[in-house]
Amino acid sequence: MSAATDAPHLLVVDDDARLRALLQRFLTEQGFRVTAAADAAAARRALAAVSFDLMVLDVMMPGESGLELTESLRRDGPEVPILMLTARGAPDDRVAGFETGVDDYLAKPFDPRELALRIRTILRRAAPPPPPPESSTGPIQIGSRWFDVQRAELRGPEGVVRLTGGEQALLLALAQRPNEVLSREEIATALGTPEAGERAIDVQVTRLRRKIEPDPREPRFVQTVRHRGYVLRPGL
Repeated sequence: MSAATDAPHLLVVDDDARLRALLQRFLTEQGFRVTAAADAAAARRALAAVSFDLMVLDVMMPGESGLELTESLRRDGPEVPILMLTARGAPDDRVAGFETGVDDYLAKPFDPRELALRIRTILRRAAPPPPPPESSTGPIQIGSRWFDVQRAELRGPEGVVRLTGGEQALLLALAQRPNEVLSREEIATALGTPEAGERAIDVQVTRLRRKIEPDPREPRFVQTVRHRGYVLRPGL
């Protein structure tokens, strides 16, 4: 297998033809394979035909927006990591992106080198984690499910539970230090988004709770420790 074929395959979705071409050229020069799409419909066709390692997605597009596409994919589509691009940099817009399930967020205008750095960070996070230390106690029970720290995989009676890259990284960070409080800053670093605000981290926790808690409004496993952060309490 050639190095080019082995390179991560990215899908760049942006209705701005000039920016789309610039990103395709730059990211190709950075060693990625790149497919470009002008809108959500073209992105859906590409996703149906090819398995991508990551999608770079613009928010503001004619027709189906990037947020709407992300929400749909997180509900029904392939679990591809998503880095969202937008001309809007307000915290509320960033939170809206995390609420739909994006893995990271970059406001325009941006330095292309930062884009490449963030892409590599997400890809590293999506890669299988290193084996846990020998002292690891193995899979951790979370209610009727088990989280395999070595595989970063959550399983239950229904089989493997689908987690986004951000949800997987969050649960892994908590599971590697069970019963220990992690600050929001520590969690943001574990997610590869050290600049993320508190609300963005809270949104990621809320999304994870929907996947693992019997009642997300009364969490038993991922608990809030006021003024300190979050802690995973394993068990039945």
